[in-house]
Amino acid sequence: MSIYKLLNKLIVKRIILKNQVVAVVLLASTLASCGQNNAQQQSKAEEVKNIFSFAKTDSEWKKQLSPEQYYVLRQKGTERPFTGKLLLNKEKGVYKCAACGNELFTDDMKFNSECGWPSFDKEIAGGKIIKKDDNSLGMHRTEIMCAKCGGHLGHLFDDGPTATGQRYCVNSLSLEFAPVNKAAGTAAEKVSNIDTVTLGGGCFWCTEAVYEELKGVISVESGYSGGKVSNPSYHDVSSGETGHAEVAQIVYDNTKVSLEEILKVFFATHNPTTLNRQGADAGTQYRSVIFYRTPEQKKAADDIVSALNKEVYDGKIVTVVEPFVAFYKAEDYHQDYYANNKNQAYCQMVIQPKLEKFEKVFKDKLKKHQ
Repeated sequence: MSIYKLLNKLIVKRIILKNQVVAVVLLASTLASCGQNNAQQQSKAEEVKNIFSFAKTDSEWKKQLSPEQYYVLRQKGTERPFTGKLLLNKEKGVYKCAACGNELFTDDMKFNSECGWPSFDKEIAGGKIIKKDDNSLGMHRTEIMCAKCGGHLGHLFDDGPTATGQRYCVNSLSLEFAPVNKAAGTAAEKVSNIDTVTLGGGCFWCTEAVYEELKGVISVESGYSGGKVSNPSYHDVSSGETGHAEVAQIVYDNTKVSLEEILKVFFATHNPTTLNRQGADAGTQYRSVIFYRTPEQKKAADDIVSALNKEVYDGKIVTVVEPFVAFYKAEDYHQDYYANNKNQAYCQMVIQPKLEKFEKVFKDKLKKHQ
């Protein structure tokens, strides 16, 4: 059976809400448009320090790090501009956290920003870096920290000259460089197996819950993409005025799951023919969209949209394929929402039925069957 005939059968079974379920959702005041109020009340976000898995005492850090490294990594200091040993480094390799060895950047992510500190336009996918609002020194910035040990790396700015529009401004003292021609060859190869794609198919709670179950997916984050405002809040996006879509950013191992398989799941678990709407959720933030990062991703998306338009949907697909520019992670209470709120009415009446059908159709692709 061809992939498109298979898709045809999957799409026929696609997950759309029954009329009576939609009516219940619309009538329930606690479920207004993705349950914003309940979500806020059920927020289980913890302090950033509680999620670090590489905890050491202050005295242990002082023994391990040089005084200069301790000042930057543990006391959130900043080295003097144009003094860092890695500022002008052009060797091929991997940049790691100097405190714990967590792989953060590769040489092809580095660029000369002329700001005085090493700069990168993106990070290695897979949740390597944590971002946090920083309102010190009378200004608002986004601090970046190592997700493994919590070490301060620098700050993230939205003024990068490359396609990502981002500039990770990092202290050399926070980094350790492993050249490819030494011990980092395997690390660089491992990075090449990791890809990221950003998809919008309605409420990101639903999209995230589905992809968390898919074999080969490393991580899924709910957030916002495709708009005109930096660092928007859920309230901002819900107004429909920022232009952002609710999206799931999916990091996956391309040796275990292909982009084509990820897109099959995408089209089988939402309705790609309803403009700016999925079920009871209406607005541009719920539009169907694929944000591609590479020409290969664009071709895969265009090919499947074209084939489905021809063989299944008679040209009615409204899914947009757009270049990826930026992803803004949603508030903590949106992350793993279904897993943390299974007893909520929206989860039981909207997300759970979608998950059950997904698991039946893609039962051989589930992590539980690995």
